[in-house]
Amino acid sequence: MQNAISRKKFLQQSAIAGAALLLSSLESWAAVTPAKKLRVAVIGCGSVSNRYLPQLLSSAHIQVVSLCDIKVDRAIAQNKQYSVNAKVYASIDELLRGEQFDMMVTLTDMQVHGELNKKALLAGKHVWSEKPMANTYAEGKALLDLARSRKLRLWGAPAVVNSPQFTFMSNILREGKLGKVASAHGQYGHTGPTWSAFFYEKGGGSMPDLGVYNMATLTGLLGPARAVMAMTSIVNPQRKVDDKGIIQVEAEDNAHILLEHDKGVISHVMCGFNYFDPHGHEAGSQSLHSIQIFGDAGNMRLIGYDWETNGVVLDTSWTEPPQLLSTDKGGYEWQEGARVTGESIVKGIEPRINVEHALHVLEIIEAARKSSASGMKIKLTSSFPWPMV
Repeated sequence: MQNAISRKKFLQQSAIAGAALLLSSLESWAAVTPAKKLRVAVIGCGSVSNRYLPQLLSSAHIQVVSLCDIKVDRAIAQNKQYSVNAKVYASIDELLRGEQFDMMVTLTDMQVHGELNKKALLAGKHVWSEKPMANTYAEGKALLDLARSRKLRLWGAPAVVNSPQFTFMSNILREGKLGKVASAHGQYGHTGPTWSAFFYEKGGGSMPDLGVYNMATLTGLLGPARAVMAMTSIVNPQRKVDDKGIIQVEAEDNAHILLEHDKGVISHVMCGFNYFDPHGHEAGSQSLHSIQIFGDAGNMRLIGYDWETNGVVLDTSWTEPPQLLSTDKGGYEWQEGARVTGESIVKGIEPRINVEHALHVLEIIEAARKSSASGMKIKLTSSFPWPMV
């Protein structure tokens, strides 16, 4: 009779096997195209493309060959603004019939990410998707199965695990400097975007737009969540937005989420579109913390946001003051994900960002909504390769 295998060992072995398979596919692509640049198409030329395009264009390994937007004037404007010299298209069908490319970068309204990513995968393209990669966990898992069946790569934002501060905090935990870890907290919010209605429509909300960052950071540091309890609400039932005027809010604009990790660790995320924060999206000067982790021998606080990190305060002494450490950002920017994963294909290396982690966060968001609606604790089924550092 075979010996039983523990869940932890099974997940570790599965992660190792999965990573080996993925690395093999990357190495194969790089081996047959040693001098080739990755040809990238960007779909969605709104405000976020102003962050993504400079990153992509800065890479010696990537060539942006196509820009696409249903408001084609925006694609034309970005093509000129950044001197991309790309082909321009008004729909994904035109894009897929047009200039040949290897990877699509999806920057559209979040509600259509899943269908656009599926079309790209069916056409044989790798995909980097802004968050979330799909509207439901089942849709996201189907995308991953499709990608794997066609030996394609799929990734989803955010890229918070890339920061030097994430590595620093991971090492502090691994070295046991906080003692036995018990609890953690993450928070991120502002008074809400005004430029588009999709943030407030069904499939939008503060969790996939804001809470996703803290969820990715805390699970990346503490390990996969096993269960979720949450309360969500709509504080402002009406909003005025630039594209549609006064609208009815359909998705949560306020959320508190409890995550149960292994070994008795509990973390908490709060996010919303009703949080006064003078820093807004310009967080370079933020001196307050957004993430805190407590153990019985110390605690640490991530200064700034996990998408714009300004250092880590470590407090492990009864007599000495806390220390501000790991202040060097190392060039990390939240919008680097598409560039980093695209370069990983060319170089044949495996990036730290992985699609299973993004899927896990997507399941957390879905479970939080179920928990809030039912008042019940929701168990999770997904996992991802961990530890990440």
